[in-house]
Amino acid sequence: MGDLTNRPCIICVAITGSLPTKENNPAVPITIAEQVESTQEAFEAGATIAHCHVRDDEGKPTSDPDRFARLKEGLEQHCPGMIVQLSTGGRSGAGQARGGMLPLAPDMASLSVGSNNFPTRVYENPPDLVDWLASEMIRHDVKPEIEAFDLSHILQAARMHADGRIKDRPYVQFVMGVRNAMPADRDVFDYYIHTVQRLFGPDAPWCAAGIGQNQIQLNEWAISSGGHARTGLEDNVRLDRDRLAPSNAALVRRAAEICDRFERPVANWQQARQILGLRQPLA
Repeated sequence: MGDLTNRPCIICVAITGSLPTKENNPAVPITIAEQVESTQEAFEAGATIAHCHVRDDEGKPTSDPDRFARLKEGLEQHCPGMIVQLSTGGRSGAGQARGGMLPLAPDMASLSVGSNNFPTRVYENPPDLVDWLASEMIRHDVKPEIEAFDLSHILQAARMHADGRIKDRPYVQFVMGVRNAMPADRDVFDYYIHTVQRLFGPDAPWCAAGIGQNQIQLNEWAISSGGHARTGLEDNVRLDRDRLAPSNAALVRRAAEICDRFERPVANWQQARQILGLRQPLA
């Protein structure tokens, strides 16, 4: 793994999510205009993937394709080259409504391939829905990011890749620190890396996300281990116990500082697209 540690590190910014509100942190961007402005600041700070959710007029999560279309258009205009990744997560809708934005053909979309517990509910990803979402991603040339809340999700992604339900080598993100799901455990984290490299090759790119106070820990683990890092107000609204994060850009800058400490250059958008095998944006 040594030769991986000096490779460019992709920073993904999860700008809004489904849960954080302005009561939690006034910097959480809710409207499309706020999301575009917050993402532009994060892009200028070094983020090259925008992981996106949208909210309705009351600030509640939604899978409304029209709102996703407006957000995607705004990001492409104000953050040229940035990778737009839309969420198909289960907090924003049910059934096939979760994939209603995939015909917009974003660069990427999140894909959870199995179920697990969340803080107050079961995060349901039944096999037939997973297969439909995956088929829609192939149909519209959208690269999935596998959100692995459990070891079994990495193995399921490998099965789906082997039988053609996932077209390209899976890009897996380890999600750790969700209450009632996988905690931030270093031994498990290291085994996740081992599993990805065993199944997809020693140079397979991967990412990690830590929830709440685990965010900075997972940033450090991922960056120091040759992986890519996710940050942003979706996962964590604080800089530390005493300070709210003033912006998504502030969390991106913190991740970039960790990259500097471990001598990892921050990937620009051209490098990020090359690492992930994504098409270059149309001029």
